[in-house]
Amino acid sequence: GVRLVESGGGSVKAGGSLRLSCVASGLSYSSYCMGWFRQAPGKEREGVAVTDKYGNITYADSVKGRFTISQDNAKNTLYLQMNNLKPEDTAMYYCAAVRYCTVRGGTVYNHQVFPYWGQGTQVTVSS
Repeated sequence: GVRLVESGGGSVKAGGSLRLSCVASGLSYSSYCMGWFRQAPGKEREGVAVTDKYGNITYADSVKGRFTISQDNAKNTLYLQMNNLKPEDTAMYYCAAVRYCTVRGGTVYNHQVFPYWGQGTQVTVSS
């Protein structure tokens, strides 16, 4: 089946940077979307950035210009480069995937669309 393992979280001061990684398996030879979601205590899980097999990308408005999602196909790894971090970025960050999916510009996918999830990695940004 599909397995996702994310890493790279940590604690940084506002304005700092982190790079999250997600090693994926089980998505080869099919269309898929992979993305990053986050959830803070007491809040709904929200989409951050999503990409597909073909390199199409969509970002949440709150992270545009600061976060970059990318893939290294040779390493089967998804990344999220997070720059100029803000305290409101503090959350548990999850890598997720769904088969039979292509990104169609604009909105970030709802988390309920994604059946495959990693364990999460904590990002904490202090002011």
